[in-house]
Amino acid sequence: MINTTNGMMSPSSSTSANNTQSPGLKTYFKTPEGRYKLHYEKTHPAGLLHYGHGKTVTQVTLAHLKDKPASASPPAPPSTYSTGGVRSAAARLLGSSNGSRALSFVGANGGSKSMSGNGRIGSIGVSSLSNPTGTSNFDGKGTYLIFNVGDAIFICDLNTQDKDPIKAIHFSNSNPVCHAFDPDAKDGHDLLIGLNSGDVYSVSLRQQLLDLGKKLVGAQHYNKDGCVNSSRCTSIAWVPDGDGAFVVAHADGNFYVYEKNKDGAGDSSFPVIKDQTQFSVSHARYSKSNPIARWHICPGSINSIAFSTDGAYIATVGRDGYLRVFDFSREQLVCGGKSYYGALLCCAWSGIIDNEMMLNSMDGKYLLTGGEDDLVQVWSMEDRKVVAWGEGHNSWVSGVAFDPFWSPPNSDGTGENVVYRFGSVGQDTQLLLWDLEMDEIVVPLRRCPGGSPTFSTGSQSSHWDNACPVGTLQPAPSIRDVPKISPLVAHRVHTDPLSGLIFTQESVVTACREGHVKIWMRPGVAEIQSSNSEALLSTSSKDKQSGKVGGNSYKQNNHQV
Repeated sequence: MINTTNGMMSPSSSTSANNTQSPGLKTYFKTPEGRYKLHYEKTHPAGLLHYGHGKTVTQVTLAHLKDKPASASPPAPPSTYSTGGVRSAAARLLGSSNGSRALSFVGANGGSKSMSGNGRIGSIGVSSLSNPTGTSNFDGKGTYLIFNVGDAIFICDLNTQDKDPIKAIHFSNSNPVCHAFDPDAKDGHDLLIGLNSGDVYSVSLRQQLLDLGKKLVGAQHYNKDGCVNSSRCTSIAWVPDGDGAFVVAHADGNFYVYEKNKDGAGDSSFPVIKDQTQFSVSHARYSKSNPIARWHICPGSINSIAFSTDGAYIATVGRDGYLRVFDFSREQLVCGGKSYYGALLCCAWSGIIDNEMMLNSMDGKYLLTGGEDDLVQVWSMEDRKVVAWGEGHNSWVSGVAFDPFWSPPNSDGTGENVVYRFGSVGQDTQLLLWDLEMDEIVVPLRRCPGGSPTFSTGSQSSHWDNACPVGTLQPAPSIRDVPKISPLVAHRVHTDPLSGLIFTQESVVTACREGHVKIWMRPGVAEIQSSNSEALLSTSSKDKQSGKVGGNSYKQNNHQV
């Protein structure tokens, strides 16, 4: 249950507590394809939080660990991208978790250990929240949610109803503020963590889970003590197919390109930026330097960055209210433009999942941005400009994402007129779902001098006459020049302002800035899970009556919806 006075959830881990909502919050929301139902929640043990370095906004990352290398023995369960359909997905969520953890994991608070450090970050303490013995049953696979609260990073098992995290990593002198996971990492280091101090770590998620209760294992430290940039990390991202390259954005308007295989302490010095208002790229002087390049984007903070699926383009949004899209390999500005009002806070690229292969196809046709004008902007890469505004939020838009797993009813996905489903979350505590079909967008008309303000006459608005030139930043368009779209669904999902949104094959994940995460099951999945749950209860009851309780009885007793 959420305590509305302090924003904390109760420590209870029971199913009924997991699904108990504050007054006014429903456990489901309706869409044309059916109901999305609240399946369970994830949170943090309130007693372990420290706010000595101030509060930070919670961000959430989905991390799927694939099969171990050849030495792994058992095969991995179907992933989030499984082709087994809704039934197998539901069965997996009901009957298995990540690895083979015991029931004692629920709600147990283990001890913590720390190691000393000479840098400004100081010691890093690691707690095994769900394993007091300090040993791990983790078998090297599974899907996890990673989120930051206060001075800690928490890791939760996505596929169990356990409310508390299975691990916490504490940072003594700074707060983690952003993180990113690379499922295709080649050498083990797949998790990036950026801190409020500017420091950056890369670690192996698998190593951390294998070593519960011990100190942080095998961390590589970059920008130690702010030696390259002492401003706050704001966003971090792996370069798709970048062979270990990653990008870290900072609050001073710069982002840096690193290579994880190089020494994080390598000397890097860059020339002084002469004009803060101009875009510029500088490269490190030495081959062993890390970071290898600095991109100066804007005078104020970079609030978020996002790569297109193929890694060809990187989008940035900033305090100055501009979206900027760059050709990453050529280091050139492609397009961009200003918000209607205020800063832009978030951005996301479109992508489509191949229904047969369950893999991302290279779409990248559209970009979403959200910010302080309460609008969701839809940008077309083909036209290099805003093509729609989404109106529906009552406060700042803090998270946007396309739903690559959704497809229109009775659609084979082969038609040229593709319908996109996307979502947005905001500080108004609402989740909004939208459908974008370009053929249905009503293009505004240009008003002739002295003409009717209803735009019933005249030619198309000048905003739509031609694609914008390459390398041009567009001013904020007039509100009458951009088509408006309305949300398909508007649902209040948390009591606190929202900060994160993720779509998976089986669910929608929402997170609030205070560190509470909710998993909403897609239509059809919840119904099948309910049916399977009844079957499990019936089997368990028969086993108890006959006195035969199998070795997997804890799953039957504790994975019921």
